[in-house]
Amino acid sequence: MAMITRSMIVKADVDKIYTYWSNFENFPTFMENIKSVRKTGDRSSHWEMEGPLGTTVKWDAETTVMENNKRIAWSTKDNEGDVTTSGQVTFNPLPNNQTEITVMLHYEPNKGLAGDVVEKLFSNPEKQLEKDLANFKNYIEGRHERSNL
Repeated sequence: MAMITRSMIVKADVDKIYTYWSNFENFPTFMENIKSVRKTGDRSSHWEMEGPLGTTVKWDAETTVMENNKRIAWSTKDNEGDVTTSGQVTFNPLPNNQTEITVMLHYEPNKGLAGDVVEKLFSNPEKQLEKDLANFKNYIEGRHERSNL
């Protein structure tokens, strides 16, 4: 299982950032490979990610912690789907209307063809997380272009 941690400072107040991030259906606006996120329950969601050659990687996640303006944590439900993942994002308010976002992500591709696809998608997970955080920063700060780090 791989573990990645990345941080980014965004020029916006913590309430705005937390509100946008806590609506997981917003993730396709800044996460390059996420096709869709659909809320399926009070604390559950279904995720679909674009894979190579038109494949789709799917999993269901459960939100395990939601501390308003502080922290969101998650894990895949019952280790079902194409990937097993867990992690958290923390929101740290800074002076001058800025917020530091820190993402800690654990993931492990499941066995089989879908797992092979996930492994290829996550060939450089650190770089992908940096790119997704830069896209989030651009979006929240009003620059809607995606970063090509």
